[in-house]
Formats: sequence, structure tokens, C-alpha cells
Amino acid sequence: MSRLRTIALSFALSLGLAAAAAAQTAPAVEQPWARATIGNSTVSAAYMILRNPAGQPDRLLEASTPAAGRVELHTMTMDNNVMRMRRVDAIDVAAGGATQLRPGGLHVMLMDLRQPLRAGEQLQLTLRFERAGTVQVAVPVAAANATAAPAHRH
Repeated sequence: MSRLRTIALSFALSLGLAAAAAAQTAPAVEQPWARATIGNSTVSAAYMILRNPAGQPDRLLEASTPAAGRVELHTMTMDNNVMRMRRVDAIDVAAGGATQLRPGGLHVMLMDLRQPLRAGEQLQLTLRFERAGTVQVAVPVAAANATAAPAHRH
């Protein structure tokens, strides 16, 4: 085997191992869902579980979708018996851990929707993480009054 071929095979093997390692450490997005809009509303929210199999913490820095003019990361908190929604700069996901985005807590706020979200449809969401880069997610739309992800149909 020529030296050049040996180097090329070694390089290809290294790239394959790096890709396999990246796939094992990429965040997993579980149970994504969004709420359908009511009437002419142009806002909704998306929820999911962010799981980080990597040995280092990561942070969700931003989200985007062609379905909305603006997308922000938010949290909801109680302040003197009043629920308040606030924008957050990032959502932390611990090394080997998971962070749940759910109604009444952390969520992805979808604003200036270009058309209503209807139950049974899907929207495409791009999540950008500090370490892992971007992850594309197909987000099923549940009923407007849903409190959890729609049941998966086989």
C-alpha cells in the first residue's frame, strides 16, 4: 500500500470516527410539540425535552422557524401570584442531563406567526446550541389547550 493511500485511509477513518463521536454527543430533542393558535392569534409556544449525552454542558442559544417572524427563548415564573413571562439568553443542558421545556416553565416562544398553527400540522424548528451547533426538529402541533405532546400514532 502506498504511503499516500495509507494517509488517505487514515484521514477517512479519522473523519468517520469524528462524525460518529459527534453523533453520540449531539443533543437529542424528545417529545417536541407546539400549541395550535386560537382565532387570529400570532403567538404560540413550542415545548420539548433537550437531552445532552455529551460529557460537557451545552446551552440552547436560539431557535428559529420559517413559520414565525420572531422566536425567543422564554421562562415563566410566579411573581406575587402573577405569572410572568421573561426572555432568557440561553437554556442550559447539563452534561449527561436533560432540560424540560414545558407549559408554565421554559419554552420556545413563537411570535409574529405567518399563518395560524393548526392541530395535526407540523412546523420546522432549528435549534442552535453553543457546543453542538444546529439541530433540525419537526414539531407536531397539538390542540390549543394541550398540556403535553400529542400521542404518537403508528
